[in-house]
Amino acid sequence: MTAPGTRTGEPSEDTDDLDVEEALALVRNPKADHGHGDRTSASPSEPAPRGERASDDRHHRATAWPRAREIAARAARSGTRRAPVSLPLGDALGLVLAASLDALTDLPSFDTSAMDGWAVAGPGPWVVRDEGVLAGHARPERLTDGEAVRIATGARIPADTTAVLRSEHGRTDGKGRLHSSRELGHGQDIRPRGQECRTGDQLLPVGTLITPAVLGLAAAAGYDTVTVVPRPRVEVLVLGDELLTEGLPREGLIRDALGPMLPSWLRALGAEVTAVRRLGDDAKALRKALTSSGADLIVTTGGTASGPVDHVHPTLARIGAELLVDGVKVRPGHPMLLARIRENQHLVGLPGNPLAAVSGLLTLAEPLLRTLAAHPAPEPYALPLRETVHGHPYDTRLIPVMLRGDGARPLHYNGPAMLRGIAAADALAVVPPGGARQGQEVELLDLPWAAAGIGVCFT
Repeated sequence: MTAPGTRTGEPSEDTDDLDVEEALALVRNPKADHGHGDRTSASPSEPAPRGERASDDRHHRATAWPRAREIAARAARSGTRRAPVSLPLGDALGLVLAASLDALTDLPSFDTSAMDGWAVAGPGPWVVRDEGVLAGHARPERLTDGEAVRIATGARIPADTTAVLRSEHGRTDGKGRLHSSRELGHGQDIRPRGQECRTGDQLLPVGTLITPAVLGLAAAAGYDTVTVVPRPRVEVLVLGDELLTEGLPREGLIRDALGPMLPSWLRALGAEVTAVRRLGDDAKALRKALTSSGADLIVTTGGTASGPVDHVHPTLARIGAELLVDGVKVRPGHPMLLARIRENQHLVGLPGNPLAAVSGLLTLAEPLLRTLAAHPAPEPYALPLRETVHGHPYDTRLIPVMLRGDGARPLHYNGPAMLRGIAAADALAVVPPGGARQGQEVELLDLPWAAAGIGVCFT
């Protein structure tokens, strides 16, 4: 096995010499513990297909789970992130500002009424003019002392207005004069020009995640486009001759679960999926796909272990790729890997078993994509387990859990080839080596659709 951080075939085991971009100081290193692995879609009682069980030596030299996530988060070296782009507001949700959002005008840009009521000048009672002032209309006529005019919320304030009298606080008498039932302060219910900001003020700094509220602020400030860090481009390569794309499993063939699942999951992690290609077990096709791809990240499924048709490692060696992570001490998913193909291109090799692939996705792909998209790491959090979870003696386990009240309930059907548990889950519990007892707090990894930012994640 090749040590993390070395060229394939080279003996060095130094993984610390990473050229880390200064901006990655924003990326917090996730907490965790240690991990193991699999391929495509077999019963957990069956042996892992086609050489998916890694050798004892490979497992011994695999990277600890928290270290693997740290390496993945730092893998995008200086200059590998794509140049900022300008996008219409409607296309920018979920991205990160690459230029500060500065005020293009005063907000509000003129004195406006904060309430429906009357604009009044001087002390009351006031004589009410016949006309009214509505939002969106031209500058109204000036008021003189003792005059009032009907005004709508958001309408431009007439010159020399003293205050706005709310509708519920005013009454007119039979002589057409307006009286106030409350004491009226100078400037009451008037939003003065520049109350929120002045032209040139910084509204939001570089690195701000664009939420619906940010889009609203940008629009209010007069922006039609914003400058953002673009979504990382990802190409998915589905490997394996045993995979069916439709119908029931038959004659030793199984349905491909990862081809339909991974693109949506990657989009939920903020990526732009440019292609999903099915290559089977063809080493030449794999090499051609790797050397011709223009994606920032290539994700492969299966073929990462040592079986007779597991072509990922040999192909990476032939094209001179640099292995950063070669196996992770985590169950499920030990045979995952992370490689640098070119300075601006990486590959995450996922095991073929579905839940093992999810483990690889959240262990290696998510931190890398987060860095490429300039997103800060989520704040780590923990909850107590509602049941005891058996652990591995040396490796971290990732277990699907359902969040209820203030606890995490482990779900069954959590074998490497199973999706039934993760399909009902809200998060993955990070179970340290040796397991965790009922009531013990464990770190949780939110699933994108279960997190608060679901609307952002799926753009």
